[in-house]
Amino acid sequence: MSNEAFIRRLAAIAGEAAVLTGADMDAHLTDWRGRYTGRARCVVKPASTEEVAAIVALCAEDRIPMVPQGGNTGLVGGATPQHDGHEVVINLSRLRRIREIDAANNTLTAEAGCLLAEVQAAAEGADRLFPLSLAAEGSCEIGGNLSTNAGGTAVLRYGNMRELTLGIEAVLPDGRIWHGLRGLRKDNTGYDLKHLFIGAEGTLGIVTAAVLKLYPRPRQAATAWLALRDPAAAVALLSRLRGACGERVTGFEIVARPALELVLKHIPDTRDPLANASPWYVLTELTDTLADFDLAGTLEAILGAEIGAGRVADAAVAQDLAQQKAFWHLRENISEAQRIEGISIKHDIAVPVSRIAEFIAHADAELRRAFPDVRIVAFGHIGDGNLHYNLSRPEAAENAGFIAQTPQANRIVHDIVAALGGSISAEHGLGQLKRTEILRYKSAVEMDLMRAVKRALDPHGLMNPGKVLAD
Repeated sequence: MSNEAFIRRLAAIAGEAAVLTGADMDAHLTDWRGRYTGRARCVVKPASTEEVAAIVALCAEDRIPMVPQGGNTGLVGGATPQHDGHEVVINLSRLRRIREIDAANNTLTAEAGCLLAEVQAAAEGADRLFPLSLAAEGSCEIGGNLSTNAGGTAVLRYGNMRELTLGIEAVLPDGRIWHGLRGLRKDNTGYDLKHLFIGAEGTLGIVTAAVLKLYPRPRQAATAWLALRDPAAAVALLSRLRGACGERVTGFEIVARPALELVLKHIPDTRDPLANASPWYVLTELTDTLADFDLAGTLEAILGAEIGAGRVADAAVAQDLAQQKAFWHLRENISEAQRIEGISIKHDIAVPVSRIAEFIAHADAELRRAFPDVRIVAFGHIGDGNLHYNLSRPEAAENAGFIAQTPQANRIVHDIVAALGGSISAEHGLGQLKRTEILRYKSAVEMDLMRAVKRALDPHGLMNPGKVLAD
C-alpha cells in the first residue's frame, strides 16, 4: 500500500483532522527533555478505543510499526519515534473521558488520554482521592502513567500505578481489544494479565482505559521543610516518624542543596524556607482523614524533640495551604530547573531505603574521583528508596563535553546500585535511554522471559520498536 493510500485509510477511521503529516507532527517527534528527536510516517489521534483498534489492525496488516504516545512528558525517549520515518505515532490525547466513578467501590474508570490532574479532580468531585501525584500532573496522561508504572511522591503510602490499578482495557498488536476493565480486588482466575501492560511502555499493546483505585479524601495535611546533616539522618528520621505516625506519613522527599539552588535560580517566586543553608533537606507531609485530630501539633511535637536531640538542624512547618504549596513547589520544580540549566546525566535509581545513605556516600566519592568538578544534583522519594541522582558541570557551557562521558558515569552509578540490590530505573522506565544498559544488570533468564512475552504478544515487533528491549 502506498503511503498516500495508507494516510487516506487512517483518515477514514479517525477523520482527516486527526491525521498529522509534515510540520504538523513536530510537537510529537521530540521528547520533553529535547534529547531524542525522530521521524514518523504520520501522527494519528484516535478518539475511541474502537478507532485505536482499527488503526492498529490497519498497521498490522501492512507490518507498519507503531509508537503509542500520551502527554509526551517521559524522560527516557519511550514515546519518541526512531529516525527511519517508518513508524506511525498513535497519540491517545483525545481518549479523554471519565467513563465511570463508583464511589461505593472506590474506583474510577478513565480513558488513557485523561490528564492525571483531571483524574485527581474527578476523584475529588466524588469526595475521594486518587493519590498519584507527579510534578507533570497537569500535562502527563493516565496511559503514560500506566505504561511507565509511574510512582511520584505518595508511593510511600499508596504505592505506584501497579498498586493503584484494578483493571485495564488494551488494544493488542493485531488490533483485538482486551476488555479487562474489572473493578475487583480479588480475582483469582489465572494470570493477572494487566501487569504485563503496566510498565511495558507500549511494547506489548496500547492501554486505552483503566479502572483505578480511589481512597478516602484527607481532611487535613501537615507539611514541613527540614534541614538535616546527611541522608543517614533522613533515613533514621523516616523510621521514627513512621513509628510515631504510621500510615499518616504520606510524603518524605529528600533534596540536596544543589537541587534547591537550581530552583531558586531558575523558578520565579521561590525562596528558601530556612534562614541558613543546609547540605540536605527533607520535605515531609502527614495527612489524615480525621478533621479533629491534631495533626500539625503532632508533627510539631515530633520535630521539636528531633531538634532538641540535635538530629534535625532546623524546620519550617507550613502554617497554611499557601505555604504547603510553596514547599511542594520547590520540590516539584527541580526537574524543570535542571532543564532550564541545561542537559545533565540523569539517573532514576532505587535501592532499599536502608541503603540510600550508603549509595550516596559511595557514588559521590567514586564520581568525584573520576570527575573532580562534577555537580551532583540529588533528590527524590527517599521514603520508597527512589533517588534522582543527576550529574552536570557547575557551568552549563561545559556540559556538552561532560555528556560525552555518560557511559563512564553510568557505569559508576549503576554498578553501585546493582551491588546494593537496586534497580537502574525506578519510575521513568527504560525507553531508548536504558534499553542496552539494562542488559548488564538483568540476568539472561530475565531477559529471555521478557523477550518471550514480547514474541508471544507482538510476534512481528510492531509495538514501539527500539524501546525497552535491545534488538
